[in-house]
Amino acid sequence: AEYVVIACGVWSPRIAEMAGANIPLTPAVHQMADVGPIDILQQSNAEVAYPIIRDMDTFCYERQTAGSMEVGSYAHRPIFMHPNDIPSNEESALSPTELPLTQDDFDPQMEQAIELMEMLGDAEIKYAINGLLSLTPDAMPVLGETPEVKNLWSAAAVWIKEGPGIAQLVAEWMTYGYPHLCDPHSSDISRFYPHEKTEHHIYARCAEHFNKTYGIVHPREQWASQRNMRRSPFYAREEALGATFFDARGWERPQWFASNAKLMDKFKDACQPREHEWDARWWSPISNAEHLQMRESVGMVDLTAFNEFDFTGPGALGFLQYMCVNNVDVKVGGSVYTPLLTPGGGFRGDLTIMRLGEQHFRVITGAFDGGRDKYWFTRHMPTDGSVTFTDMSSSLCTIGVWGPNAEKTMAKATQNIDAEGKLVAYDVSQANFPYGSVREVLIDGVPCWMFRISYVGENGWEVYTKMEHGLRLWDSIAEAGKEFGIIPVGMGVYAVTGRIEKGYRLMGAELESEYNPVEAGLARPKVKSADFIGKAEYLKARDEKPAAIMCTLEVLDHTSKSGIKRFPTGGNEPILTKDGERIVDAKGRVSRVTTAGAAPSLGKYLLLAYLTPEHAVEGNELRVMYMNELFPVRVARVGSQPLFDPTDARMKS
Repeated sequence: AEYVVIACGVWSPRIAEMAGANIPLTPAVHQMADVGPIDILQQSNAEVAYPIIRDMDTFCYERQTAGSMEVGSYAHRPIFMHPNDIPSNEESALSPTELPLTQDDFDPQMEQAIELMEMLGDAEIKYAINGLLSLTPDAMPVLGETPEVKNLWSAAAVWIKEGPGIAQLVAEWMTYGYPHLCDPHSSDISRFYPHEKTEHHIYARCAEHFNKTYGIVHPREQWASQRNMRRSPFYAREEALGATFFDARGWERPQWFASNAKLMDKFKDACQPREHEWDARWWSPISNAEHLQMRESVGMVDLTAFNEFDFTGPGALGFLQYMCVNNVDVKVGGSVYTPLLTPGGGFRGDLTIMRLGEQHFRVITGAFDGGRDKYWFTRHMPTDGSVTFTDMSSSLCTIGVWGPNAEKTMAKATQNIDAEGKLVAYDVSQANFPYGSVREVLIDGVPCWMFRISYVGENGWEVYTKMEHGLRLWDSIAEAGKEFGIIPVGMGVYAVTGRIEKGYRLMGAELESEYNPVEAGLARPKVKSADFIGKAEYLKARDEKPAAIMCTLEVLDHTSKSGIKRFPTGGNEPILTKDGERIVDAKGRVSRVTTAGAAPSLGKYLLLAYLTPEHAVEGNELRVMYMNELFPVRVARVGSQPLFDPTDARMKS
């Protein structure tokens, strides 16, 4: 067959392995018992007369099946089985996925079910099993073409309630090259990095999240298992500075630094704690202090979790032109920001490209996007040998240096070799080193690439070097910036506060395959003549009125009914009209928060969201629903223009 779809449930890894592919899931036990007969249910004379009950406190459910009640539990200990150990039909008393109940595991759950529904206590257990279902390391399905084998598709780790929708999604994906139904990035099989597909990682993560199946998981919740898998060369310095690390596909990334707590006195008004524990969870007011100190002086950010892909060869330019929306044919030492599109014109990727030579391009993409972007590029590469792909991600480390004193810091840190072979200070001024340009320089003898760009709205650079030079680079920049007040800055600034003040979009949040560059405010005045994936649909979108427009909203009043101030977390909270009605665009997409965060430089709390044209009007008042309460918000900006430094003067002058 030309195409094969593996939709084999708990057997999927075994089938994939036959073809040389890896579907990262494990069969896991879910205990279930059929209890009955129950008089009140038999009297209903219906297959289903009562609603399904989910007891979130005990992680159990009760579901009517005619005259009986099915009791299921996710509260017992995690019990896994290797796919190769699933018994055959001949070995199974019932079916291969219906194993004998381990009574000791189920007894506490049955007692809790009886406490909730006393009628269960008078009935018998007619049928009870350790049933097998599929679990993945991040509790999401595994969908899409396998990276290892072309035309071999996965539709695995799909539970019954999701089956019809996912079948439609995968069918559309295979037919059109992208699904119409919704953006699949969180379920895309290519999201996994190699270490995440090992049995050790699968079992550890599944053991951690199994008992959270009915749990309440915070949008910023961090994994406890499988930590310290990937560390930057700066880790020891960051740990000594009191970094709180968040996991980013195995990388340990500092979110904020305890060493900066003293700055909260300096910026007291902007660093107030959040009263409600939920809003304060996985957050610190230190991030706001780091933000303001960076805006005032200079900060350094660990960006080692970036993915770097090198494309070289005579066909590299033509290939990247076909893959990317914007013109990649810039001068050597230049760069371009560009989206990648699906054939339908929606977002497939979001990245920057540096041109390091006539036939040498380096793609920079985010920590969470590397697997998907690598798959997308390599799947489309020409087969004539004209393009060579090299994954540099484990070879390079990166430090971001930004702020009004970034130029002074790097002027002190950098050197170069002049025409006479002498080591001299390098001219890092905007005149010699303009925004968007890349230069090879020495920093304390360390060969580096300095890329003048910013995701936080400040003057500065991303500085790249080889991993083995990383610690020396960190120490050299820190020493050079000491007299200018340099501090370490966490991802709370880079990914949230600095970004949201500038209205910068994020792949997987604002940028999804359901939306196009026109709606996101990223359409440039002209479209390049070269063909590229999604061009026809993109041109069509440019000629039409957008169904939705990305906007920046400010929260006007945080006060809840209880009097406590609440702060939306950016967990897809609905944006509603003043009357509390849903906002749905012409394509059936609901307005929701894509990013939420403080804007310390502005003294505001901002939200990003797509709105319909009639609601996307500056000054228009709407509502955000958070924890089942409505809070007033106002449209502060429509489109790409940011609230902070709208002319980009801080970055480019």
